[in-house]
Amino acid sequence: MEAGQGGWRGPATQAQPAGCAETMNRRQFLKLSAAGLAAGIIASYPLFIERTLVQVNRYRIPVPRLPRQFDGFTIVQLTDLHFGPLVSQDFLRKVIGTANALRKDVIVCTGDYVHQRDTDEEINGVWPLLARLRAPNGVYSVLGNHDHWADATRSAYWLERSGQNLRDRVHRFERGGRRLWLAGGGDLWEDHRDFDHLLRNVPEEDCRIVLVHNPDSADGDFSRRIDLLICGHTHGGQVKIPFIGTPVLPVKNKNYSSGLKASPKGQPVFISRGIGWAIYPVRFNCYPEIAVLELRSTPA
Repeated sequence: MEAGQGGWRGPATQAQPAGCAETMNRRQFLKLSAAGLAAGIIASYPLFIERTLVQVNRYRIPVPRLPRQFDGFTIVQLTDLHFGPLVSQDFLRKVIGTANALRKDVIVCTGDYVHQRDTDEEINGVWPLLARLRAPNGVYSVLGNHDHWADATRSAYWLERSGQNLRDRVHRFERGGRRLWLAGGGDLWEDHRDFDHLLRNVPEEDCRIVLVHNPDSADGDFSRRIDLLICGHTHGGQVKIPFIGTPVLPVKNKNYSSGLKASPKGQPVFISRGIGWAIYPVRFNCYPEIAVLELRSTPA
């Protein structure tokens, strides 16, 4: 500041060249536009991009009681397709084509094939696609809560018609005189399957794998040993925030997000992130997946 007649006045200012203010405004506009575009891309990424980027993820699953004749037996898991709004038939055709092209031993499907409640349209739309699944040793499926909520009778009809029905059933594989059992436990909320009853005719010394929709089933009241539960339902939480984790999981046991976990009983529980979405059509840091489970026999 400098003194002058009439008191204190501010610093002298230089006259700006003509058009300078206009140039600065244009620069500011371009910066703001670029920032807005970047923000729009970031905001749209979980809504329009990541949820369509399906990964094929391979997991080695140690199963101590797996007979050595089945060492390397590989299971492709599809779950939580949620056909409906924003999950199209074309998208699912690609998913199913990818699963078939893997040519692994079996394909298993663990429920929630449709999205909305009280609709036959989605059920009739998705099951002809699911019926195209093929694997050398078969395709085995159970239902999820959304399949019941859409129309339990219609879902059960298509499950049976597809030739994939493992709901409340067991299937035996044999190699070199040794056995591996696959059982269908269904959905915790709607099927209310009793694992002890389900496995009543399976020899105690044999290896058993159970398909269920909701991983909370692993915490139920049952006494028979299960060597591996294969589940879906959680979608991996859909959103995984760095250093925080998954804010929302639709299960009581918050340990059951995705991947291989252990139940309180010590039984292995595998949870796939699945394909579709629920509640909000977003995925962030939680890609949809086709899970490929390679079973490995290990010393008990």
